[in-house]
Amino acid sequence: MPKLRQPDALDEFIAERTAKNPAFSANVDAALRRREILRHMAATRERRGLTQHEVAQHMRTSQPAIAKIEAGEADIRSSTLERYAAAVGGRIE
Repeated sequence: MPKLRQPDALDEFIAERTAKNPAFSANVDAALRRREILRHMAATRERRGLTQHEVAQHMRTSQPAIAKIEAGEADIRSSTLERYAAAVGGRIE
C-alpha cells in the first residue's frame, strides 16, 4: 500500500487561498498543466534540433523571451502557447 503524503506548506497555502476564492485551485491546476505542456514542447524543440533562436524567429520574438517561456518565468496566454507549439512543429489539442 502506498504511503500517504503529509500536507506541506504549499498544500496549506492552496487550501487557504481556495477557501477565500474557490477558483484558486482550478487556476493552480491550469498553471501546472501549462507548465507540463511547455516542458513537453521544449523537449520537442530539442528533439527536433531547433534552437531557441529559431523558435523566436518563427514567433517573431526574442530568444530571451523563449528562454523565459521554457523556464516557466513568463505567464503566457493560450495564443502564445499555440504559437510556440506551431513553431516547434506541434499543436495544442
